[in-house]
Amino acid sequence: MADSFFALSQKDQREALEYVRAESGRPAHLLEKDIWVVWALRTLFAAPIGADITFKGGTSLSKVYKVIDRFSEDIDVTYDIRKLIPDLVGEGGELPASRSQAGKWTKAVRNRLPGWITEHIQPVIETALREEKLKAQVELGGQANDKLLLHYPPLTNGTGYVAPVITLEFGGRATGEPHQIHEVVCDAAEHLPEVIFPIASPQVMSLARTFWEKATAAHVFCAQGRFRGERFARHWHDLAAIGRSEHFTAAVTDREVAAAVASHKGHFFIEKDRDGQTIDYTVATTGHLKIVPEGEAKAALAQDYEAMLADEVMVGDALTFEELMAACDNLELMINKNLGTLY
Repeated sequence: MADSFFALSQKDQREALEYVRAESGRPAHLLEKDIWVVWALRTLFAAPIGADITFKGGTSLSKVYKVIDRFSEDIDVTYDIRKLIPDLVGEGGELPASRSQAGKWTKAVRNRLPGWITEHIQPVIETALREEKLKAQVELGGQANDKLLLHYPPLTNGTGYVAPVITLEFGGRATGEPHQIHEVVCDAAEHLPEVIFPIASPQVMSLARTFWEKATAAHVFCAQGRFRGERFARHWHDLAAIGRSEHFTAAVTDREVAAAVASHKGHFFIEKDRDGQTIDYTVATTGHLKIVPEGEAKAALAQDYEAMLADEVMVGDALTFEELMAACDNLELMINKNLGTLY
């Protein structure tokens, strides 16, 4: 009878990871973290709260849609805004009627989200850890207390770029739609069928919406010329990967999703460019997208990209930064050309 990975001794777990490393070429510390990622997804979406949350972001592109060739370590989750602030949303839909109302909604979400995490999410994770006798620890984190940090005792180590902690980052300003349920398995599972690894069935945001969220984030970076945090280069890698995939045309020409992202960000993520002008997201989604930075912004992006490559998060041969920028430049042209024919 097969044994669960977590039921194995530490010695056997290390041997299992080393075996899969030799078979797959993937670093052992990434294989280990991937197991915890899937465990966290399984735990979240097996709980009753799973019906009201949506898995999105780079990890969904890697684990669900299989379009990116990098290890994506964190879990981005959206809690349905209609459930978080039902007294404010009412029957009028998921977008506020005015900028002042958007401010009230945003403030309410920020105020309520930490309490929702500690009341509805943290106990789910802690109960599962206790029942399965796992030694990981959970704590609330992030400047806005909108993250849950799952610290696990590492069996293996990398360079430090990928830490032994699963960051579950929560948002509450969208519905997460469109979405549907997909199965998610551990990378190690196909190489070691005699061991039982976690399997998750999360509700996952559509690839088109993830694409446009990443594209508009890159557009804002180019307009501002500055980072909001570390490890931002993954967005450009993911955009280029989607551009090479079979999903590209459907994603980029999904006018309904593109318009929804532009409208949503225009209400909730108001940003100004380097000249102090408000960034119009509609411009980015109707044929004038800008995703290739210049000058110091490009240099900062290059540095962040090199740090990402140093910890072997890529599967196979990674693009150089120059190749990545060339791919994104071509992608920008294709996107704007396609959109230009639609508007």
